[in-house]
Amino acid sequence: MPATLIDGKSLAAELRNSLKSAVASLAARGARPGLAAILAGDDPASRVYVRNKVRACEAAGVHSEVHEFPGDVAEAALLQCVARLNADRAVHGILVQLPLPKQIDAQRVLAAVSPAKDVDGFHAVNLGALVQGRAGFVPGTPAGVMRLLEHAGVPLAGKQATIVGRSTIVGKPLALLLLQKDATVTICHSKTPQLASVTRQADVLVAAAGRAKLITADMVKHGACVIDVGINRAGDGKLVGDVDFAAVKEIAGSITPVPGGVGPMTVAMMIVNAVRAAELSIGKSVG
Repeated sequence: MPATLIDGKSLAAELRNSLKSAVASLAARGARPGLAAILAGDDPASRVYVRNKVRACEAAGVHSEVHEFPGDVAEAALLQCVARLNADRAVHGILVQLPLPKQIDAQRVLAAVSPAKDVDGFHAVNLGALVQGRAGFVPGTPAGVMRLLEHAGVPLAGKQATIVGRSTIVGKPLALLLLQKDATVTICHSKTPQLASVTRQADVLVAAAGRAKLITADMVKHGACVIDVGINRAGDGKLVGDVDFAAVKEIAGSITPVPGGVGPMTVAMMIVNAVRAAELSIGKSVG
C-alpha cells in the first residue's frame, strides 16, 4: 500500500490563514508585522525563494520589503543595511537570503542581525537558546518539519529518528527539536559508513543532504515516516528531493513530496516568527 502523503502546501496555507487575525490585531495596535529580506547577487533560485516569501507574507497580511544588491556589493554595504533595518521599528523580522556572493563573510552578516529580529533563527543567540531548551526563534525548516510530524500524528517519544545531513540550518537544530520530543536521534553525514544500515533502523527518516534521490527504497524501514527536505534540480529541469519518491512511497508509511512538502512550511514558519517578533516588540505575551 502506497505511503500516506504529508501535504505541506495545504498545511502552510492553513497556518497563514490562522495568522491573519493576529496580524490584524497587531496592525490595530500600530505594530503590523513587517519582514525585510536582503538579496545580493543574481542567483535564480534565491530570487525565486524571496519572491515566494513575499507572496506568502502578502497572503498573511504581513508587510514585506526586499533590499536588493548587485553581485559585487561590498560587505560594508550589507552591514549598513542590516544596521538600518535593526533600527527600523516598522521591521520586525530580517532575513538574509543565502548564499551571499563569495566576497561576503556570511557569518558576519548573519551575526549583525538583531537576535530579536532574526526570524530565520540563524543567530548564535537563538541557536544557543535552542540548545538550552529556552524560547527563541527556531530555523524555519526544522520548525516546519516538526509541525508536519505533529499534523500527521507521527509518534516521536521512544522512536528512532535519523537525520541525513548535519547542517546548522537543518540537521543540528532539527536533532535538538526531536530530542525535546523524546526521540532517540541519529545524525548521519558524508563520513557515515554503511549509511543504508543506519537509515533502515529509523522510524522517522529525514533526508537533508542536498543530493538528489540519495535515499532509495532499500534504505527505508517498512512503514517509516520519510521527510524529504532536499530541493534539487534534475537534468530535465524538474525539482526533485533527496528521496527517490516513486520507489520509497511504496515502502514508507508516510512521506512528504517535493515540491509541496517541507518547502511551503519553511516559509510559513518564517512568517510565524515574524508575527511573534512583532508581538514581542509591544510586550504581548506569546505562546
